[in-house]
Amino acid sequence: MVELLDTVPGRVLAAYAHPDDADVSCGGTLARWSREGAEVHLLQCTSGEKGTPDPAVDPGELRVRRAEETAGAAGFLGISGRHQLDYPDGDLVDTADFRGELVSWIRRLRPQTVLCPDPTAVFFGEDYFNHRDHRILGFAMLDAISPAAALPHYFPDAGPPHQVQVVLLSGTLEPTVWVDIGEVLEAKVAAVSCHQSQFADGPDWAGRAVRRRAEEDGRKAGVGYAEGFRRLRLGA
Repeated sequence: MVELLDTVPGRVLAAYAHPDDADVSCGGTLARWSREGAEVHLLQCTSGEKGTPDPAVDPGELRVRRAEETAGAAGFLGISGRHQLDYPDGDLVDTADFRGELVSWIRRLRPQTVLCPDPTAVFFGEDYFNHRDHRILGFAMLDAISPAAALPHYFPDAGPPHQVQVVLLSGTLEPTVWVDIGEVLEAKVAAVSCHQSQFADGPDWAGRAVRRRAEEDGRKAGVGYAEGFRRLRLGA
């Protein structure tokens, strides 16, 4: 039976690897929740400075451009706080130091709900397999959420323990819940279209792709447009 999420968490943390990841993966959900009163934070782990097929593009200039694109997109989604770790694009490593940083942000922001990539989703048909940074971040974030952030003897200098209640894994091959994004679809389209450095065919192509994917998920959920997630319930 299809389950649509209607409860709006008070505070949300979306943790993603690259500047456009959150907008593409869960921008509609973030926009809807922010409009309905949630405090939504974005944790971006890399600068995305390698995200171009053009060898003539300077990585430093691309880093600046992508930061500007992210700021513009955040305005459309109603993001309350943007936080940047600045790891090199493509070089995320699941180390204790990295997990400690993630734990620190979880304990500092104390979200009820965390959104991040599903690290178990690797192969999407014959045309795409999941970026390494997405997979590394997904597993590191899950380990940071539980048990680390919730137990005081893990990373004791990272702040008081905090138990995340719900994790929503995006980009999953096994969605269990959906969020109706019909009323905020155009906000997601506008946010994704901000990332013009990533779309060789222009922002119009990006808009069409977002609408098509949201419509596909909507059919699964029984609504016009949706985003699907694999849900983990951790809180008592």
